[in-house]
Amino acid sequence: MTRKELEYKINEVKSDYIRIQGDLEKLESVGRSTEKSEKRLEELENELADLNRQLAQLNQ
Repeated sequence: MTRKELEYKINEVKSDYIRIQGDLEKLESVGRSTEKSEKRLEELENELADLNRQLAQLNQ
């Protein structure tokens, strides 16, 4: 991936993370299960870490 593609993907993942985090807060406030949302947030965190590593390698 090019630097621009990586930056776009990072922003996309961040947006998804923020959206799901908001959904998680809503689920918690009404006493619903948050297990799936928490797992998805963890997956997004891992994906973001990987994308940031790739971006750092391009910057070297």
